Amino acid sequence: MAVTEALPHWDVTNVYPSLASPEYAAALAEWTGWLEEHERELDRAGVCAAADVSKLPDRELALVVGGVIDRTNRLVKRLETLESYVYAHHSTDTFDEGAKKKLSELEQLAVRFAAADVRFAGYVGRIGDRLESLAAHSKTVSDHLFFLRETRERSRHLMSEAEENLEQELSLAGAVAWSRLHGVVTSQILVPVELEGKVQELPMSKVRSLATEPSEEVRRRAHEAEIRAWGGARETMAACLNGVKGWGLVTNRGRKYEDAIQPSLVSARIDRRTLDALLAASAGSFPTFRRYYRAKARALGKERLAWWDKEAPVGRLEKKWAYREAADFIVCQFSGFSERLARFARRAFDSRWIDAEPRAGKVGGGFCMDLPEVAESRVLVNFDGSFDQVSTIAHELGHAYHNEMQKDVPPLRAKSPMTLAETASIFCETIVFRAALEAASSDSERLAILDANLVGASQVIVDIYSRYLFEKSVFERRAKGDLGASEFCELMRSAQLEAYGDSIDPATLHEYMWAVKPHYYIPDLSFYNYPYAFGLLFGLGLYAIYRGRGPGFVADYERMLASTGLGPAAEIARSQGIDITGEAFWRGSLGIVGEAVGRYEELAARASKDPDAGARKHDPGH
Repeated sequence: MAVTEALPHWDVTNVYPSLASPEYAAALAEWTGWLEEHERELDRAGVCAAADVSKLPDRELALVVGGVIDRTNRLVKRLETLESYVYAHHSTDTFDEGAKKKLSELEQLAVRFAAADVRFAGYVGRIGDRLESLAAHSKTVSDHLFFLRETRERSRHLMSEAEENLEQELSLAGAVAWSRLHGVVTSQILVPVELEGKVQELPMSKVRSLATEPSEEVRRRAHEAEIRAWGGARETMAACLNGVKGWGLVTNRGRKYEDAIQPSLVSARIDRRTLDALLAASAGSFPTFRRYYRAKARALGKERLAWWDKEAPVGRLEKKWAYREAADFIVCQFSGFSERLARFARRAFDSRWIDAEPRAGKVGGGFCMDLPEVAESRVLVNFDGSFDQVSTIAHELGHAYHNEMQKDVPPLRAKSPMTLAETASIFCETIVFRAALEAASSDSERLAILDANLVGASQVIVDIYSRYLFEKSVFERRAKGDLGASEFCELMRSAQLEAYGDSIDPATLHEYMWAVKPHYYIPDLSFYNYPYAFGLLFGLGLYAIYRGRGPGFVADYERMLASTGLGPAAEIARSQGIDITGEAFWRGSLGIVGEAVGRYEELAARASKDPDAGARKHDPGH
């Protein structure tokens, strides 16, 4: 049964009435004035990488640094609000030329702002080991010591100011343009697919959502139609990916990074030892996930899964969730953890913070973005009535709650690393999953809910591992020249084979997953894959601590969310008694997933003996 209720579009009119409104224009003009003032103050104080600060007394130097920080916090808060507001229009209607133009205008101004940031980073590099002594003369400096230490480290990888400024300006016509082209093209693809005896043209997001349909015939047709559609766009997608990754290689070389992975480690605030431990534990769990895939294949009446079976429903969770029903369920389950979280979620639903309807021109997937000047978030999902989408809403609301916990924290102290940015989202998703599992009234329902959860876990551990392998290989090959679309497909198949083994029919692998995932096309953020695995396992570890401690955990958890921008990931983890640098913690969290797989195998085995009690059997004609 299709979802027939009207699904909400988000409301951002409390930020500015419209893109064409005087209020938006005034806010942008005021920000531009702040930037000009900031640039003048930098000139007056001689803030640049060549500055000689050795003769400046600590008190005077602290005044300069504190002033830059105060102005930067104000500028960042307004700019992030403007960018999120404009992207709220662009992401839900990529056909909107006005939104594209506004986005481009902001990007041009952001380049100027980035140039000021480069000047300050170089200046902090000149200060060196005096940062701690400056803190005694300025509360602002004292409060931002971690940010300043990170800035000092970043300064060691800066090119000259002229080169950094040129890179920023050229990136708009290079990597950023390639990235935007990918987003526009993928959001506007219409895919011809035969459904119910007639060919329909559907947005790519809707075609991909058919992967959760009960009928294998529908799933297979949707998959094959999707592959054909990506094949028609493959040369454009290959050009985009070559452009973004080529740009990354050039800038990484100019900044003297060891390899393409090092900048991501800096952004993630972890070291190679931690990444290696995470990846090794993930690879060590593959036999467990392959047991899950084999059990799922048996539940579907097949010897082995095809790619289009990975998200197939198993068990009997027949109903499609109504959106309002999903909202009420999420709020109710959140209240069992924290009334504060529940009230927050209800506010998000009632105030139309969520854009739920899939439609042409809207980007796929889901995300949450912050509007710091109004202390609110906005969440984008493509709701199809599945339990998976209920989990997705809970996940994105977790991100919004993380923003809520940091709403009074200055922007430069609130920036969470990619690794910790998934903490609250995974936690909230786990709350909803556990509640749904406990409330299930039959084995068939429990099987369906467990399957939805394991689909997500396998994506975040197994598929994410394949994406990491793929991106690593792309950087290695791209260093020698452009890759053709067929080479990207070859690397993707190879990575998927290594991660999935023989648990998925190799003839059905999704060789165009490199075109599907937007993360590969973010110019200044490579390897946005392993942080998801980190987030899942870190979130599960925290949930296990919560189960042991009970309500007394909540206040500590919220304080931790507020502090995720204030230290390395290992330090934040240690505050909760977690050591992320070795494999033991990761294996422990993966053990929780293993327990779910064991329970799934038991339920699937019982269902196979009693078909009326559980699994949907393979029925190509259904």
